[in-house]
Amino acid sequence: MRIRSKVKLSYITNDKERKASFRKRKKGLIKKATELSTLCGVDACAIIYSPYDPKPEVYPSPAGVQQVLTRFKMMSEMDQTKKMVNQESFLLQRIEKANEQLKKLQRDNREKEITQLMYRSLTNEESVLKGLNIQDLNALSWVIDVKLKEIDMRMERLGKRQMQDDYELQLQRDNVMVQQAAMEVMQGSSGENTATVVAAADRPSGFEAAYFANMQSLQPQPQPQWFLDMVKKDQEQMELGGGDIMLPFRESRQ
Repeated sequence: MRIRSKVKLSYITNDKERKASFRKRKKGLIKKATELSTLCGVDACAIIYSPYDPKPEVYPSPAGVQQVLTRFKMMSEMDQTKKMVNQESFLLQRIEKANEQLKKLQRDNREKEITQLMYRSLTNEESVLKGLNIQDLNALSWVIDVKLKEIDMRMERLGKRQMQDDYELQLQRDNVMVQQAAMEVMQGSSGENTATVVAAADRPSGFEAAYFANMQSLQPQPQPQWFLDMVKKDQEQMELGGGDIMLPFRESRQ
């Protein structure tokens, strides 16, 4: 497979080669304009003047060119020049982009160089740090700080993931234990109360504890002795045919 060499962007001094290049690139330009108009559904035109032809070559036709130019002239001056570039501005944009890419590569190479220096210094190579200037030391300190922050962030993420896994496992155990204890209580397989079933099941803390706490709160609570004496006295009065009985006001439980 033949590898195409990169074309040097400069004026071709040889007349024959320049004419051949013109015809080849003119054909390619018309082809690209056709593809752009057909595939994307946009209006495109081209007007090409050359010293090799007495008349300019237009695409797609003189009427089509006139239509596109009319639409262009109807736009405001700001809209007309918004994306307009000439050869000089185009080359300046390319140069600026290339400079940005060069600076990025220099920063990446510098960071890799300092990172390798850091790893070498961890192997107790004392000679590595000798002869470094203040800029190299500052860069080394910056790289160490960045790596430590990355380690801390990774450890934090791993810790959160482990806590989430533990929480989900605990939740599954709680659900299983609650279902088992509830089934035993409903089936009456044991004469013990709910608290005894929970203790025998070696339950973990969590949703199960809250469930059985609520179950225990529903169990009948023993009444105070003064209330029992009062009820007994009232029953005796009713048996003796006493009058209406007035019960003392008792605070309702929350």
